[in-house]
Amino acid sequence: MPDNITHAKRDDQPEESRRVRLSQTFDEDAELYDRARPGYPPELYDDLAEFAGACPGSRVLEVGCGTGQATVPLAERGCRITAVEAGPSLAAVARRNLAGTAVVQVVTTEFESWPLPEEPFDAVVSASAFHWIDPAVRMAKAADALRPGGALAVVRTQHVMGGSEEFFIEVQRCYERFDPKTPPGLRPPAAADIEGRDHAQEVGRSGRFGPTVFRRYEQDLTYTTSEYLELLRTYSGHRVLPEAARNGLLGCIASLIDGRYDGRVIRRSLIELGVSHRH
Repeated sequence: MPDNITHAKRDDQPEESRRVRLSQTFDEDAELYDRARPGYPPELYDDLAEFAGACPGSRVLEVGCGTGQATVPLAERGCRITAVEAGPSLAAVARRNLAGTAVVQVVTTEFESWPLPEEPFDAVVSASAFHWIDPAVRMAKAADALRPGGALAVVRTQHVMGGSEEFFIEVQRCYERFDPKTPPGLRPPAAADIEGRDHAQEVGRSGRFGPTVFRRYEQDLTYTTSEYLELLRTYSGHRVLPEAARNGLLGCIASLIDGRYDGRVIRRSLIELGVSHRH
Protein backbone atom coordinates (compact mmCIF):
# COMPACT_ATOMS: atom_id res chain seq x y z
CA MET A 1 0.00 0.00 0.00
CA PRO A 2 1.36 3.44 -0.82
CA ASP A 3 2.40 5.59 2.09
CA ASN A 4 0.24 8.27 3.62
CA ILE A 5 0.30 11.43 1.47
CA THR A 6 1.63 13.30 4.49
CA HIS A 7 5.04 11.68 4.12
CA ALA A 8 7.46 13.09 1.59
CA LYS A 9 9.51 11.01 -0.80
CA ARG A 10 13.08 10.66 0.45
CA ASP A 11 15.54 11.09 -2.40
CA ASP A 12 18.87 10.46 -0.66
CA GLN A 13 19.41 7.04 -2.26
CA PRO A 14 19.03 5.57 -5.77
CA GLU A 15 15.43 4.90 -6.76
CA GLU A 16 15.85 1.14 -7.20
CA SER A 17 17.59 0.56 -3.87
CA ARG A 18 15.02 2.83 -2.22
CA ARG A 19 12.17 0.77 -3.66
CA VAL A 20 13.71 -2.47 -2.41
CA ARG A 21 14.47 -1.08 1.06
CA LEU A 22 10.99 0.37 1.52
CA SER A 23 9.33 -2.83 0.32
CA GLN A 24 11.17 -4.82 2.97
CA THR A 25 9.85 -2.76 5.88
CA PHE A 26 6.40 -4.40 5.85
CA ASP A 27 7.81 -7.73 6.96
CA GLU A 28 9.44 -6.21 10.05
CA ASP A 29 6.18 -6.32 12.04
CA ALA A 30 3.71 -8.59 10.27
CA GLU A 31 1.34 -8.76 13.24
CA LEU A 32 1.02 -4.98 13.31
CA TYR A 33 0.49 -4.92 9.55
CA ASP A 34 -2.25 -7.53 9.85
CA ARG A 35 -3.94 -5.67 12.67
CA ALA A 36 -3.73 -2.14 11.32
CA ARG A 37 -4.10 -2.38 7.55
CA PRO A 38 -7.72 -2.07 6.36
CA GLY A 39 -9.43 -4.33 3.87
CA TYR A 40 -11.24 -3.35 0.70
CA PRO A 41 -14.92 -2.59 0.03
CA PRO A 42 -17.19 -5.46 -1.07
CA GLU A 43 -17.91 -3.72 -4.39
CA LEU A 44 -14.30 -4.22 -5.40
CA TYR A 45 -14.70 -8.00 -5.24
CA ASP A 46 -17.93 -7.79 -7.23
CA ASP A 47 -16.03 -5.91 -9.92
CA LEU A 48 -13.11 -8.35 -9.78
CA ALA A 49 -15.59 -11.11 -10.53
CA GLU A 50 -17.32 -9.17 -13.33
CA PHE A 51 -14.36 -7.58 -15.09
CA ALA A 52 -11.42 -9.85 -14.18
CA GLY A 53 -13.16 -13.21 -13.93
CA ALA A 54 -12.11 -13.72 -10.30
CA CYS A 55 -15.11 -15.90 -9.55
CA PRO A 56 -15.76 -19.36 -8.06
CA GLY A 57 -13.41 -21.94 -9.55
CA SER A 58 -11.16 -19.46 -11.36
CA ARG A 59 -7.37 -19.78 -11.04
CA VAL A 60 -6.01 -16.59 -9.50
CA LEU A 61 -2.39 -15.59 -8.98
CA GLU A 62 -2.08 -12.96 -6.27
CA VAL A 63 1.12 -10.92 -6.32
CA GLY A 64 2.13 -9.57 -2.90
CA CYS A 65 -0.63 -10.93 -0.68
CA GLY A 66 0.67 -9.37 2.55
CA THR A 67 -1.22 -11.00 5.40
CA GLY A 68 -4.25 -11.75 3.24
CA GLN A 69 -6.33 -8.56 3.21
CA ALA A 70 -7.57 -9.39 -0.29
CA THR A 71 -6.76 -13.10 -0.28
CA VAL A 72 -9.29 -14.07 2.37
CA PRO A 73 -12.30 -12.44 0.61
CA LEU A 74 -11.24 -13.92 -2.74
CA ALA A 75 -10.96 -17.37 -1.16
CA GLU A 76 -14.38 -16.94 0.46
CA ARG A 77 -15.76 -16.30 -3.03
CA GLY A 78 -14.40 -19.63 -4.24
CA CYS A 79 -11.31 -18.56 -6.20
CA ARG A 80 -8.44 -21.04 -6.38
CA ILE A 81 -5.49 -18.87 -5.39
CA THR A 82 -1.74 -19.09 -5.56
CA ALA A 83 -0.50 -16.16 -3.45
CA VAL A 84 3.12 -15.06 -3.78
CA GLU A 85 4.58 -13.05 -0.89
CA ALA A 86 8.24 -12.08 -0.52
CA GLY A 87 8.09 -11.40 3.23
CA PRO A 88 8.36 -14.63 5.28
CA SER A 89 6.65 -13.12 8.34
CA LEU A 90 3.80 -11.69 6.26
CA ALA A 91 3.40 -15.02 4.47
CA ALA A 92 3.26 -16.88 7.78
CA VAL A 93 0.44 -14.65 9.04
CA ALA A 94 -1.36 -15.06 5.72
CA ARG A 95 -1.21 -18.84 6.08
CA ARG A 96 -2.65 -18.53 9.58
CA ASN A 97 -5.48 -16.30 8.34
CA LEU A 98 -6.20 -18.79 5.56
CA ALA A 99 -5.95 -21.90 7.72
CA GLY A 100 -8.44 -24.52 6.63
CA THR A 101 -8.83 -22.96 3.20
CA ALA A 102 -7.93 -25.65 0.71
CA VAL A 103 -8.21 -23.34 -2.31
CA VAL A 104 -5.19 -21.17 -1.39
CA GLN A 105 -1.47 -21.83 -1.55
CA VAL A 106 0.86 -19.17 -0.12
CA VAL A 107 4.34 -19.21 -1.66
CA THR A 108 7.14 -17.34 0.12
CA THR A 109 9.32 -15.90 -2.61
CA GLU A 110 9.89 -12.80 -4.71
CA PHE A 111 7.56 -12.66 -7.68
CA GLU A 112 10.40 -11.56 -9.94
CA SER A 113 12.35 -14.81 -9.43
CA TRP A 114 9.43 -17.22 -8.94
CA PRO A 115 9.22 -19.84 -11.72
CA LEU A 116 5.77 -19.69 -13.25
CA PRO A 117 3.76 -22.94 -13.24
CA GLU A 118 2.97 -24.56 -16.56
CA GLU A 119 -0.79 -24.08 -16.25
CA PRO A 120 -1.71 -20.42 -16.84
CA PHE A 121 -3.97 -18.40 -14.59
CA ASP A 122 -7.33 -16.81 -15.33
CA ALA A 123 -6.42 -13.65 -13.42
CA VAL A 124 -3.39 -12.00 -11.84
CA VAL A 125 -4.47 -9.82 -8.91
CA SER A 126 -2.26 -7.44 -6.96
CA ALA A 127 -3.77 -5.33 -4.18
CA SER A 128 -1.64 -2.35 -3.10
CA ALA A 129 1.54 -4.26 -3.99
CA PHE A 130 2.20 -4.10 -7.73
CA HIS A 131 4.21 -0.88 -7.47
CA TRP A 132 6.72 -2.70 -5.26
CA ILE A 133 7.52 -5.21 -8.02
CA ASP A 134 10.50 -4.48 -10.26
CA PRO A 135 9.08 -2.33 -13.09
CA ALA A 136 11.39 -4.03 -15.58
CA VAL A 137 9.70 -7.37 -14.84
CA ARG A 138 6.15 -6.94 -13.60
CA MET A 139 4.15 -6.41 -16.80
CA ALA A 140 5.84 -9.08 -18.89
CA LYS A 141 5.76 -11.67 -16.13
CA ALA A 142 2.12 -10.96 -15.30
CA ALA A 143 1.26 -11.46 -18.97
CA ASP A 144 3.29 -14.67 -19.11
CA ALA A 145 1.35 -16.00 -16.11
CA LEU A 146 -2.03 -15.51 -17.82
CA ARG A 147 -3.97 -17.49 -20.36
CA PRO A 148 -4.95 -15.57 -23.52
CA GLY A 149 -7.81 -13.30 -22.51
CA GLY A 150 -6.89 -13.56 -18.83
CA ALA A 151 -6.98 -10.41 -16.72
CA LEU A 152 -4.40 -8.37 -14.86
CA ALA A 153 -6.19 -6.62 -11.97
CA VAL A 154 -4.18 -4.01 -10.07
CA VAL A 155 -5.59 -2.31 -6.98
CA ARG A 156 -4.06 0.98 -5.88
CA THR A 157 -4.92 3.01 -2.80
CA GLN A 158 -4.29 6.68 -2.05
CA HIS A 159 -5.19 9.04 0.76
CA VAL A 160 -7.41 11.81 -0.65
CA MET A 161 -9.12 14.97 0.51
CA GLY A 162 -12.09 14.36 2.78
CA GLY A 163 -12.78 13.02 6.23
CA SER A 164 -11.06 15.12 8.90
CA GLU A 165 -9.75 17.64 6.38
CA GLU A 166 -8.54 20.23 8.88
CA PHE A 167 -6.52 17.60 10.74
CA PHE A 168 -4.63 16.62 7.60
CA ILE A 169 -3.81 20.28 6.99
CA GLU A 170 -2.66 20.89 10.57
CA VAL A 171 -0.68 17.66 10.84
CA GLN A 172 1.72 18.88 8.17
CA ARG A 173 3.42 20.97 10.84
CA CYS A 174 4.38 17.73 12.59
CA TYR A 175 5.85 16.30 9.39
CA GLU A 176 7.71 19.50 8.53
CA ARG A 177 9.17 19.57 12.05
CA PHE A 178 10.36 15.97 12.27
CA ASP A 179 11.04 15.19 8.60
CA PRO A 180 12.75 18.17 6.96
CA LYS A 181 12.26 16.67 3.49
CA THR A 182 8.50 17.14 3.73
CA PRO A 183 7.43 19.73 1.11
CA PRO A 184 5.79 22.72 2.80
CA GLY A 185 2.04 22.96 2.44
CA LEU A 186 1.56 19.38 1.27
CA ARG A 187 -2.13 18.45 1.02
CA PRO A 188 -4.06 15.30 0.11
CA PRO A 189 -5.29 15.56 -3.48
CA ALA A 190 -8.96 15.56 -4.41
CA ALA A 191 -10.15 12.17 -5.61
CA ALA A 192 -11.39 13.76 -8.83
CA ASP A 193 -7.86 14.95 -9.63
CA ILE A 194 -6.35 11.46 -9.51
CA GLU A 195 -6.18 9.56 -12.77
CA GLY A 196 -4.92 6.08 -13.50
CA ARG A 197 -3.14 7.29 -16.62
CA ASP A 198 0.33 6.23 -15.46
CA HIS A 199 -0.80 2.64 -14.93
CA ALA A 200 -2.71 2.56 -18.21
CA GLN A 201 0.37 3.89 -20.02
CA GLU A 202 2.59 1.23 -18.48
CA VAL A 203 0.11 -1.45 -19.52
CA GLY A 204 0.00 0.00 -23.02
CA ARG A 205 3.79 0.19 -23.36
CA SER A 206 4.08 -3.50 -22.56
CA GLY A 207 2.19 -4.39 -25.74
CA ARG A 208 0.78 -7.45 -24.00
CA PHE A 209 -2.67 -6.22 -22.94
CA GLY A 210 -5.73 -4.48 -24.26
CA PRO A 211 -7.15 -1.22 -22.85
CA THR A 212 -7.42 -0.80 -19.08
CA VAL A 213 -10.84 -0.44 -17.49
CA PHE A 214 -10.97 1.42 -14.18
CA ARG A 215 -13.34 1.28 -11.26
CA ARG A 216 -13.00 3.62 -8.26
CA TYR A 217 -14.27 3.49 -4.69
CA GLU A 218 -13.98 6.00 -1.85
CA GLN A 219 -13.71 4.68 1.69
CA ASP A 220 -13.95 6.68 4.93
CA LEU A 221 -12.48 4.96 7.97
CA THR A 222 -12.53 6.32 11.53
CA TYR A 223 -9.46 5.87 13.73
CA THR A 224 -8.84 6.47 17.40
CA THR A 225 -5.49 8.03 18.23
CA SER A 226 -3.87 4.69 18.98
CA GLU A 227 -5.37 3.06 15.88
CA TYR A 228 -4.13 5.85 13.65
CA LEU A 229 -0.62 5.66 15.07
CA GLU A 230 -0.62 1.91 14.47
CA LEU A 231 -1.60 2.51 10.86
CA LEU A 232 1.21 5.02 10.40
CA ARG A 233 3.70 2.56 11.87
CA THR A 234 2.93 0.19 8.99
CA TYR A 235 3.90 2.74 6.31
CA SER A 236 7.35 2.24 4.87
CA GLY A 237 8.19 5.95 4.74
CA HIS A 238 7.49 6.29 8.45
CA ARG A 239 9.34 3.11 9.34
CA VAL A 240 12.60 4.24 7.72
CA LEU A 241 12.72 7.54 9.58
CA PRO A 242 15.40 7.68 12.30
CA GLU A 243 13.90 6.42 15.55
CA ALA A 244 14.05 9.77 17.35
CA ALA A 245 12.38 11.55 14.43
CA ARG A 246 9.73 8.83 14.10
CA ASN A 247 8.91 8.90 17.81
CA GLY A 248 8.76 12.69 17.79
CA LEU A 249 6.50 12.67 14.75
CA LEU A 250 4.09 10.13 16.21
CA GLY A 251 4.01 11.97 19.53
CA CYS A 252 3.22 15.23 17.77
CA ILE A 253 0.41 13.58 15.79
CA ALA A 254 -1.03 11.96 18.93
CA SER A 255 -1.07 15.30 20.76
CA LEU A 256 -2.87 16.92 17.85
CA ILE A 257 -5.56 14.23 17.61
CA ASP A 258 -6.15 14.12 21.36
CA GLY A 259 -5.97 17.88 21.88
CA ARG A 260 -7.99 19.17 18.94
CA TYR A 261 -9.96 16.26 17.48
CA ASP A 262 -11.31 14.48 20.56
CA GLY A 263 -9.10 11.45 20.03
CA ARG A 264 -10.62 10.45 16.68
CA VAL A 265 -9.99 11.23 12.99
CA ILE A 266 -11.54 10.13 9.72
CA ARG A 267 -9.28 9.24 6.80
CA ARG A 268 -10.62 9.01 3.26
CA SER A 269 -8.98 6.71 0.74
CA LEU A 270 -9.48 6.37 -2.98
CA ILE A 271 -9.24 2.74 -4.05
CA GLU A 272 -8.73 2.27 -7.77
CA LEU A 273 -9.07 -1.03 -9.63
CA GLY A 274 -7.52 -1.27 -13.08
CA VAL A 275 -8.30 -4.36 -15.20
CA SER A 276 -6.46 -5.19 -18.44
CA HIS A 277 -6.94 -8.35 -20.52
CA ARG A 278 -4.03 -10.18 -22.09
CA HIS A 279 -3.94 -10.31 -25.89
